[in-house]
Amino acid sequence: MTQFLIIYAHPYDRSFNHAELDHVTAKLTEQGDPYQVIDLYHDGFNPAYDAEELRLFHSGQTHDPLVTQYLTQLKAADAVIFITPIWWNDLPGMLKGFIDKVMKEGAGLTHVVTKTGVKGTLTNIQKTYVLTTSTSPTFYLRFFCGNAVKQVFIGATLKQLGMQHVRWSNFGGITNAPEEKRKAYLEKVGQMAF
Repeated sequence: MTQFLIIYAHPYDRSFNHAELDHVTAKLTEQGDPYQVIDLYHDGFNPAYDAEELRLFHSGQTHDPLVTQYLTQLKAADAVIFITPIWWNDLPGMLKGFIDKVMKEGAGLTHVVTKTGVKGTLTNIQKTYVLTTSTSPTFYLRFFCGNAVKQVFIGATLKQLGMQHVRWSNFGGITNAPEEKRKAYLEKVGQMAF
């Protein structure tokens, strides 16, 4: 049985991202897979460093209890599902701040720094899914905006953390998408092999 951790980054509970969250949790429940949800906005997570948090970074410590909680959840997960919008061609600041603050350097945490670079220790995460929505069409993000999600978030950040087998699905052009297209995409999400 796979232990899933869903990292959800949208502030509005009537958003399409929230509908994705509902479909994903329904699918995991149907499969009988246990899951936890980190709802960054609902939790009141502060994505910004303060001086004390930054001072503690290299020692792998924190003064933010949510960071401690999130680290524990990451270390216990077998699979992670990110559900987030793409704003201005990249991840929202809330999710970027989650990566900045929660991914702690040090043995037994999320990564160590070696002479050759960052070595991820989140190898317990065998499957990773990135579910995004964007106003821009997906082809525009991929070919004209630098493809930040694929190139930086997936190809560098998640890889450096040791997360494996990453699959990305984006619903592009969401602002003008008709209702039937939205429903079809949610059905697709509900049929994904998690």
